[in-house]
Amino acid sequence: MKLAVVGSINMDMTVTAERIPMKGETLRANSISCIPGGKGANQAVAMARLGAEVEMFGCVGDDDNGKLLLKNLQGAGVGTGHIRVLEGVTTGLAMITVAENDNTIVVVPGANGKVDQAYVDSVSAELEQYDMVVLQHEIPLETVIYTVKMCHEKKIPIVLNPAPAASVPEEIVDMVTYLTPNEHEAALIFGAQKDMEGMLRKYPEKLVITQGARGVVTCLRSGELLRVPARKSEVADTTGAGDTLNGAFCVRICAGDDIRNALVYANTAAGLSTEKFGAQSGMPCSEEVERELGGR
Repeated sequence: MKLAVVGSINMDMTVTAERIPMKGETLRANSISCIPGGKGANQAVAMARLGAEVEMFGCVGDDDNGKLLLKNLQGAGVGTGHIRVLEGVTTGLAMITVAENDNTIVVVPGANGKVDQAYVDSVSAELEQYDMVVLQHEIPLETVIYTVKMCHEKKIPIVLNPAPAASVPEEIVDMVTYLTPNEHEAALIFGAQKDMEGMLRKYPEKLVITQGARGVVTCLRSGELLRVPARKSEVADTTGAGDTLNGAFCVRICAGDDIRNALVYANTAAGLSTEKFGAQSGMPCSEEVERELGGR
């Protein structure tokens, strides 16, 4: 399994509080920590933890955060040889508040905003060597669209996790192998007036909608709606759970699982990730997921 992730690399500045503050409100935090993150890097680490060979493609700044994030990815077993270090540019930063078994996130793109079409062109030959290319929305949307079109032309399987929420052209939906929005993102892409079942039936075994604590749903080619319930977990931090699910799903699809087994595995991995603090630090290894599945 060789997977390529083209996406964001952030430092997550995380504070914990009793609750999420309301608009205009100031609250006292309980703690603060700086943790490696970014949806792209998170998904790459999730895949590596689960035994895949993963290469990260993206940009960081030439600051201390950039150096720390490269070292962290390398320590997690993710390839970093194609990450570009940009002079005079800050590394991406996410400011996260964790409270009430949920979180809010504000992202400063920094170097992630420099992952442009020219960069993709510079690594296009390398991307052809991978079994799957995985994308998210924390790099410029025009770069995502350009990369999808390039991979589609070269017949490289594509997973697009359209987060944070942004509109996706219908031609791009048609080109990707799997689209994995949450309910809010799906409503933005397809229209809030569209019923979820209709959306799923239009894109069988392509559209996979995550539903947080309710699990994940897709439509099989047989027409059956497949609902995979979330694992019951003692939640410590939900940050990175969606990235864990996406990473685990990609690994199992590349390993040859059908979509049902891939989603059961991915949901289990995501549930396990919520029981530890931090996006990447909470991600399970393959042995943990297999042990959990074996105990069912």
